[in-house]
Amino acid sequence: MQVTTQTQIVEPGGFSRLGGLVRSIVGLARSVVNALNFAAPIVDLLIRFWVAKVFWLSGLSKIQSVDSTLLLFQYEYHVPVLSPAVAAYSSMFSELTFSILLLLGLAGRFSAGVLFFVNFVAVISYPALMEAGLQEHYLWGLLLLVLIFHGPGKLSLDHFIAKWFGFGKAPQQA
Repeated sequence: MQVTTQTQIVEPGGFSRLGGLVRSIVGLARSVVNALNFAAPIVDLLIRFWVAKVFWLSGLSKIQSVDSTLLLFQYEYHVPVLSPAVAAYSSMFSELTFSILLLLGLAGRFSAGVLFFVNFVAVISYPALMEAGLQEHYLWGLLLLVLIFHGPGKLSLDHFIAKWFGFGKAPQQA
């Protein structure tokens, strides 16, 4: 039995060139991650602003003509369990109140949760909702879920209050 070995000749510096390429790729990836981390609070604020604007404008349109809103809830929207008047006033209150709280990032997760529920009820209560409108409601719901699970971000009153009162810090080890 004969064993043959093959020797590969590596030119000097071959590994260092490969290592330099890997270091460059890692450095670039680190820069991209740092840029994304820097932009994340701004994106959180933009999401809150956009979704809050949608619900705020919806609430304003309802409160500008309460009689029309009551008629819509009586004959068009079929909200389960609630009477049309209670559903109409609850919708106006929720859209106007929680859109402002969401924009400020105050009780951000709770506000996003309330608006998610309002959005969900709107989808199931209005059978004539067209496909384009349905897609918008899906998008709003998805963005609200991001805020529910991720929180309102660093550019929020929740974050500043938590920082001010020292919430969220790790307990000191003895």
